[in-house]
Amino acid sequence: MSRITRRGFVGTSVKRAAALAAGATMAGPAMLSRAGSPNNTVVLAVMGAGGRGAAVIEAMAQLPDVRVKYVCDVENARGQAAVKRLAKIQGSPPQHVIDIRRVLDDKDVHGIVIGTPEQWHALGTVWACQAGKDVYVEKNISLYIWEGRKMVEAARKYKRVVQAGCQNRSAPYAFSARKYIQDGGLGKVLYVKVFGMLGGVVGGYPLQSVPDSAPPEGLDWDKWLGPAPERPYNRNVHRGWYGYWDFSGGNASDAIHTLDLARMVLGDPPHPRQIQCIGGRFQFADGGEMPDVQIVNYEFDKLVMTFINTGFTPYNIKSPPEVRYGKKWPYWPQNADRIEIYGTRRMMYLGRHGAGWQVFQSDGKLVEEDKGYHPDKWHLPNFIDCIRSRQTPNGEIEQGHLSACLEHFANIAYRTGNQRLVFDAKTETFVDNREANKLLRPKYRKHYRIEDEV
Repeated sequence: MSRITRRGFVGTSVKRAAALAAGATMAGPAMLSRAGSPNNTVVLAVMGAGGRGAAVIEAMAQLPDVRVKYVCDVENARGQAAVKRLAKIQGSPPQHVIDIRRVLDDKDVHGIVIGTPEQWHALGTVWACQAGKDVYVEKNISLYIWEGRKMVEAARKYKRVVQAGCQNRSAPYAFSARKYIQDGGLGKVLYVKVFGMLGGVVGGYPLQSVPDSAPPEGLDWDKWLGPAPERPYNRNVHRGWYGYWDFSGGNASDAIHTLDLARMVLGDPPHPRQIQCIGGRFQFADGGEMPDVQIVNYEFDKLVMTFINTGFTPYNIKSPPEVRYGKKWPYWPQNADRIEIYGTRRMMYLGRHGAGWQVFQSDGKLVEEDKGYHPDKWHLPNFIDCIRSRQTPNGEIEQGHLSACLEHFANIAYRTGNQRLVFDAKTETFVDNREANKLLRPKYRKHYRIEDEV
C-alpha cells in the first residue's frame, strides 16, 4: 500500500478543509474586501483573557489584517495584562472593558473570541450572534445540551460564522485519517476507545476547604458568575472552577478534543442511542464533585464507543510538545489522550493536537501512518478566512454541539447515579427519565439568560 504522509497531504487538505467540513456558504453582511486592501481588516474582541483565551487572541492578532479592539475581562489585572501584550503585537492597545455588551454595541467589531469559563460560552455566543458578530468559542462549547442547540439556532437565524475551538478539525492528518477509514483501510469499524487518562486536573487532587470571602479588589464577581447560580465568592471556585458542575464538565471537558476527533474521523455519526456510565470519586473522600474514574459506553448504529476518563494515572501523559509539533511519535500505551479504532482488518492509534496516526495489522507490522502538527496553525486562520468569505468554518457549531453532547451524556449518566440512558435524537431529550432531563438545561439567573426563542 502507498504510504500517506503529511507532506504529501497538507497541500490539498488545507484548500479543501471547508468543503470537507461542511461545504456551505453563509449569507451575511457585505463581505470584507480581499486581503491586503484598506477595507480588509478584521476587527476582533476577546471575552475572557485567561490562559487559552489570551493564547488564541494573541495568535489571531499576529495574522495579516487583523486588529483586536477590545479585551473584555472581569478581572482588571488580567485584562490590563492582556492589553499590554496585544499592544506589543499590533502596535496599539485595545480597550479593556468589563461588560461584553459594550463590545456588542460596537458596529466596527466583526468577531468575538470567547475564552471564559464554560458557563458563559453559550450565552456569550447567542448574544454575539444576535448583535451580528461572528464567534470563535472555546471548548467545551456548552455546559448543557439545550443551550448547545440554542447556539446552533442562533448561528443559523442570524447567519453567523461560529467556529468551535475543536482545532483538530483543521488538522491535515485528521482529514487523512478520515479518508483512510472511509476507504476501508481498517475494514468495518465496530469499536472505538477514547482515552482521557490523566494524572490530575480535577480528578487527581484532593479538594482543599477554603472559606467564602469578599471578592478580591478588581474582580466583578457578579459578571464572573454570569448565568451560573448565585453563590458567595470562594477562591476555590474562582481559580478551580474546573472542579464544579456549575462551571465545567471536569476532566471530560478536556477530553472533548479527543471525543470530537473520534467523531470526525468516523464520519461524524449522529447522537448515540444509548449511554451507560460506571465510576465514582474513589481516590479522595473529600466531597469533590468530579469523578476520578468514569467509564462510559455509547451505542451508535453498529458501533460502540468507550470513553475512559480518569484522574489518578500520573504515568499516562498528554502528548508533549515534541509529539504535538511532529518531531517524534507518542508512546501509545501511555499516551493519555489517544484514540484506538478497531476495524475488522486493522487497528489505528490516533492522537489529538498533532500526535498523528499509525495503523497496525495482526502481526504487529506498521502499515500506514501520517505524522501530525498542532492544528492551531490552520484552525485560527480558518476562522478569520471565514469571516471574510462567509464560508462554513471547519469547526462548525453543529458538529461542535454533537461532540459536546458526548461529554454531557457522560456526566448526566454519572450524576444521575450511573444510569443507563436512552436518548431521543429528534427531540434531544432522554426517554422516560425525568431526573436526566432535569440536567438538559440550566436555571439561569434572570439577568443572564438565553430565552427559548433566540
